[in-house]
Amino acid sequence: MAPGAGQPAEPTDRFAVLESVRSDFPVLGQAVNGNPLIYFDNAATTQKPFSVIRAIERYYSKDNANVHRGIHELSNRASAAYEAARARAAQFLNARSPSEIVFTRSTTEAINLVAQSWGMANIGAGDAILLTEMEHHSNIVPWQLLAKRVGARLVYLPVTGMNGLLDLSQLDDLLVPPVKLFAFTHVSNTLGTINPVADLCARAGKRGITTLVDAAQSAGHMPVDVREIGCDFLACSGHKLCGPTGTGLLYGRQELLETMPPWQAGGDMISSVDFFESSWNVVPHKFEAGTPHIAGAIGLHAAFDYLDRVDRTLIFEHDRFLGELAYERLSGISGIKIIGPPKGRAGLVSFLFDDVHAHDLVTIMDRFGVALRGGHHCNQPLMRKLGLISTVRASFYFYNTAAEVERFIDCLKESLKFLSGA
Repeated sequence: MAPGAGQPAEPTDRFAVLESVRSDFPVLGQAVNGNPLIYFDNAATTQKPFSVIRAIERYYSKDNANVHRGIHELSNRASAAYEAARARAAQFLNARSPSEIVFTRSTTEAINLVAQSWGMANIGAGDAILLTEMEHHSNIVPWQLLAKRVGARLVYLPVTGMNGLLDLSQLDDLLVPPVKLFAFTHVSNTLGTINPVADLCARAGKRGITTLVDAAQSAGHMPVDVREIGCDFLACSGHKLCGPTGTGLLYGRQELLETMPPWQAGGDMISSVDFFESSWNVVPHKFEAGTPHIAGAIGLHAAFDYLDRVDRTLIFEHDRFLGELAYERLSGISGIKIIGPPKGRAGLVSFLFDDVHAHDLVTIMDRFGVALRGGHHCNQPLMRKLGLISTVRASFYFYNTAAEVERFIDCLKESLKFLSGA
């Protein structure tokens, strides 16, 4: 049933398996300000299960050594674990080969890698880069910097107002020369919009335009298959899918990665170094200069295993259910305005209340132990487009419950009553 249209669909027996997962996350068992923690800031970062924490601890306590540089036992074990994590990442995204996976620090760094390597080599004066008006700053600013350096320009596919949908009727008119790249988000971190990424990639591909998908808000919440999507590049973050902070992935089609120059220089990305010339390592290693976040990659491997044991399709269904429930409950509160699509959204809801500032509301909610996000969510251009300064965002994950949503609504009503002086 569509959110806002009566009662949301009741969770099925399939969701019963999720009732036990909360005990896997040590953070969730604590009290905040004397109240049980309700963590609804999952679009910012997700909590980590014991299996991820233990994998990192095991590396540091048993196998701590540098990778690709030693021939002793610890280095061999660390190198094997690091490359096993790459192979697992390729499997997680259904890449054709581990060589198509580059480890990065974040989605942000992955996008910057493409901008500084592929972009500098393929985009020049007079060319254009197509983005959408719902992009996170991390998928705007790197392209602004590139455009200024090479004399290119940015073009934007509009968002159709508060309903938070892309105006796809304009897309074909924008996918024309001199556009060389179309970079867009899979799921909006503010609106909750789920974009038809396979269709967008197909329409761009027919015109010979390279595509990059920002999957920061989707990779941990639903099955993401790069071959099914048909993208040229895809970026995501480990910390948003139960993995460690400081980890991320860039998927790139092998034939594109082979042609791209290095973007950082140092150890491991080289094949040979002379006083005046150097040659590069093979992909993906030529994009990973210096000692990598080895423990992070190993923790990320454990996160992939954990999410697949839970089942990403089930996670998506549960997130959507909680989002529908929150939308329906929020719609019943006078003065609340919800932004984003009324149906077909991801498991997050952004809203505002009359003249109450989002930061004030989030601060009061924290006293009840409810963790929310208030602000522009790194979406300042979108906020200005919608005539907004900030919103409150509640974002859900599979370890959250319907009971927590109901508690959130009760606390919200109390907070609004206090802030409005009623």
